[in-house]
Amino acid sequence: MITLKRISKALGKHATRSLLKARAALGARAERYCPACDSGIVGFFRYGDEREWGCPKCGASPRERLMHALLDAGRIAVPAGAAVLHCAPNEASLVRRFYQSAADYVPADIDPARYTVSGMQKLDLMSMTDEERFDVIYASHVMEHVPDDAVVLRNIRAALRPNGEAWLIVPLWEKPSEDGPPDLSGKERERRFGQWDHVRQYGRDFADRIRSAGLEVELIDARMLPASDVARMALADTLFRARRAV
Repeated sequence: MITLKRISKALGKHATRSLLKARAALGARAERYCPACDSGIVGFFRYGDEREWGCPKCGASPRERLMHALLDAGRIAVPAGAAVLHCAPNEASLVRRFYQSAADYVPADIDPARYTVSGMQKLDLMSMTDEERFDVIYASHVMEHVPDDAVVLRNIRAALRPNGEAWLIVPLWEKPSEDGPPDLSGKERERRFGQWDHVRQYGRDFADRIRSAGLEVELIDARMLPASDVARMALADTLFRARRAV
């Protein structure tokens, strides 16, 4: 769905990305760093309300860069010989990283035709039946789209091996989580939840929903990393690190 909000975001992105490329061409110093493409850059382009959102070289978002920073620092890790389920794999740098790290890498989405990733599989998280198959399940900006997140979180728990982890990132606001009714229009979803196809908006109490599914959970905020790294890489977002204990 094309909306004025999406058009405005796209225009801002294009303008600031072009400006950064021009500054780089004129010899501006590359004092910032993108861990997704391992590049020094002049700065990050704007997207919507976020002034420093994307890498002008690879397009990596703050949450994509956060994942690389956490993996580089050893804060999280893909175990040797791991099976990894990558839901909605639209972050190319993480596709490459997981593919290289995992013994069994499964990229999947409910609409696999949208992707050019090799080996894409069709997967509806609402009806996933895998049991104790994966060591890591990564889903970034997925949970706000699923009709019933309680069902999906239980399915994720069942699909994890003991001590396996689900790495979940969702859009957050400072209020409690709010679900919309099934018949909510796309226009109203965009007004209430920020995007026409979001069925809810999460607060930090998303952690309680994860625990209710039988998973342990740890919140890792970008601001927990060294302030110099956060500034240099323009890191943002919160990782909900969920673990199946048994």
